[in-house]
Amino acid sequence: MKLNAIHHVAIIVSDIESAKDFYVSKLGFEIIRENYRDQRNDWKLDLKIGDGEHTVELEIFAEPDPPKRVSRPEACGLRHLAFCVEDVDATVAELEKLGIVCEPIRYDDYTHKKMTFFFDPDGLPLELHE
Repeated sequence: MKLNAIHHVAIIVSDIESAKDFYVSKLGFEIIRENYRDQRNDWKLDLKIGDGEHTVELEIFAEPDPPKRVSRPEACGLRHLAFCVEDVDATVAELEKLGIVCEPIRYDDYTHKKMTFFFDPDGLPLELHE
């Protein structure tokens, strides 16, 4: 078996409009499609970032009253999403202009590259990594 790449990551959000504003208007994801699914009483928003072989899709599901994300102690499952950027300092400055607070920049112990974390509207940790 040969797995070639990650096609998409799916997350559940509490508010479709907040998620759309955050991921599309602030982070720059492109909308592929947006659908209300009557049979499930939820919204599904398909987004993408990157081009060609570097394209990754983010599926956002907005369900009525989803349970809150566990933060501490961490539970099994998705821990965070990490985005590769050319310049962590510049990206942090851009996010902060948009009102998005980032943790202090630090160096990854293993890659020795700059990194930091910030959070989406539902508290999902998002990482920037050079």
